[in-house]
Amino acid sequence: MGTIRKIVEGALFPMLTLVAGQSGMYRKVTGINVVESIDLIMFCRPNELVVTTGINFSHQNSSLEQLVKLAYTKKVAGFIVNTGPYIPDIPESVIKFANEHDFPIFQMPWDRRVADLLKTTFQFIATHQQEQSTEDKVLYNLLFHYKQHAESIKQNLTQLGFPPGSELAIITCTTTDAQSRIDRYEVMIQFAFQNRYKRFLRLKYKNHLIFLIDRAQIITPNIPFSKTVEEIYEKITQKNSSLNVIIGKGNFHKDYENIRKSYDESLTVIQLAQLHNNRFLYKYKEIGAYKIIMGVQNRTLIESFSQDILGQLHRYDELHNTDYLSFLRIFLEENGSTSKISERQFIHRNTVLYKIKKIEMLLDMDLSNPFTKTNLYMAFLIEDILTHQ
Repeated sequence: MGTIRKIVEGALFPMLTLVAGQSGMYRKVTGINVVESIDLIMFCRPNELVVTTGINFSHQNSSLEQLVKLAYTKKVAGFIVNTGPYIPDIPESVIKFANEHDFPIFQMPWDRRVADLLKTTFQFIATHQQEQSTEDKVLYNLLFHYKQHAESIKQNLTQLGFPPGSELAIITCTTTDAQSRIDRYEVMIQFAFQNRYKRFLRLKYKNHLIFLIDRAQIITPNIPFSKTVEEIYEKITQKNSSLNVIIGKGNFHKDYENIRKSYDESLTVIQLAQLHNNRFLYKYKEIGAYKIIMGVQNRTLIESFSQDILGQLHRYDELHNTDYLSFLRIFLEENGSTSKISERQFIHRNTVLYKIKKIEMLLDMDLSNPFTKTNLYMAFLIEDILTHQ
């Protein structure tokens, strides 16, 4: 997919200098439009680049600022200012707005022709559409028709930067309800993955956004995958005031015929996370506890374990109409972080500390003990599994 980042990094656009909105380089580019009047901004479409020389501006600075702000509301990809006799330079107010809203602003000198820019942009879009089509086809065949296209897939993956012997895995993103489409979050998710992976392939299949990643091409190996997912979840929650996206990652595999297995693993993660309302389940290798519990034949044994651990809290909540059990689950999910629990529960830090002490007293357990936390977490997993069986 053609993005602002590829324009900045490519050799096709030496005439453009990015002057603001660098954090918006994830925006995709699907067209270009020349706008010389505020009245014409209505004809712009989302993901277009907008170019202006300012030839029809009545007030140089204020007209440009107004046009940029209107273009932003139209969800265009970025803005190109052809500086010269009509716009000598880009005002600070425009640069400030662009940086605050992650809206890329380019400067193009007057001696460069707008007609040449249009031609180059059309070529850029056509090339990247073709590249994306090729990537879609390769990843689709890799997942669903590997045996029929094995040799061509190997060649294409090498050409696309995934050499033989690479450890590859699948990440799948989808929505938690049938009414929402994953397309709505595509740009946000892709931006996060661009910051984590040097190269990846992407495929939209049904309501799944599927990524093929290479272990050797992780840009931020010291940052766990869960951190990247949590940042995506946080941005979506801020935008929607709720979270309706779920992301799962399969294991890494060297053999191409096992990449479909990685995809299936990612779907298993998503299924378990939805079934047990566990947004903190991200990777297939992290579902081990689920597999062990589901494999235990003696139901009485695991029910007894859960009751021994959590039974007292169940009874206390029922008698006193309290919420210590749900609080304890959140305590474990937030790894005991007082500030995060306080923020998530909308309660004062002192209330959090009080509830922790109360639960420790009721259960006769030290919640700071790692072994205690493990037992509590296992007890909750058992409850979840038994509830949904």
